[in-house]
Amino acid sequence: MASDITRYVRYSHDDQVHYGIDLGERIQTLDGPPWMNGKATGESVASADVTLLAPAEPSKVIAVGYNYISHREEMTHEENRPIPEYPPLFLKLPTTITGPDTDVPYPVDATDLHFEGELVVVIGKTASKVSVNDAGDYIFGVTAGNDISERSWQANDLQWFRAKGTDKFGPLGPAVVTGLNYLDLRVQTRLNGKTMQDQSSIDQIHNIHAILSYVSQYVTLFPGDIIFTGTPGATSAMKPGDEVEIEVEGIGVLRNRIVSSRQ
Repeated sequence: MASDITRYVRYSHDDQVHYGIDLGERIQTLDGPPWMNGKATGESVASADVTLLAPAEPSKVIAVGYNYISHREEMTHEENRPIPEYPPLFLKLPTTITGPDTDVPYPVDATDLHFEGELVVVIGKTASKVSVNDAGDYIFGVTAGNDISERSWQANDLQWFRAKGTDKFGPLGPAVVTGLNYLDLRVQTRLNGKTMQDQSSIDQIHNIHAILSYVSQYVTLFPGDIIFTGTPGATSAMKPGDEVEIEVEGIGVLRNRIVSSRQ
């Protein structure tokens, strides 16, 4: 799995949206998404002059629940609960996706909005009926995500449509990174600078390969689709004015602000 590490971003510059390779002080422009064989155009732009956007535009947003023992126990208040044979899945919507350093509105009728810092997989090629052993061949790279969740809606609605699928409930970024050992990356969440979550993806109940394989038995995944792979430990409520940071080892910091949506 070891290879050269490359950071891919999606950005806005002069009212145009591009994909590119983050070289540090400059971004090398690509002519399309890297998972669709986007090639360098020969042009570049200063990193300071761009606005980073969510680094992928997925047609599907799949997510895994209860994928760390620490989070299962926190949510269920049960120790030694039997481990599910398959990853528990749910859907978010493409409209949940927002980028780094954007504002996330606190819905007017929400009462218990939580962060969930996660490692996120970006699919690299069409995947259907993929085996666990072959799953790595279908992964383009990984990024950081925040599976924002409204707990009262999650508990009381028929499905998690509002709780997980509300607009901007899926911040993503700042980059999609290739060449990392995504089976063992540290995931941290900070709320107003205080560390709230800190665990490695090596502790996932179902690792990334198992998740991708399982999803692909039922749903065809396309390049650029994403999978949120689960959050570790405890989550807690956020309020307007809070700043939440998701930091994944080798990827960087995804930072968003919670703002009031009341007029």
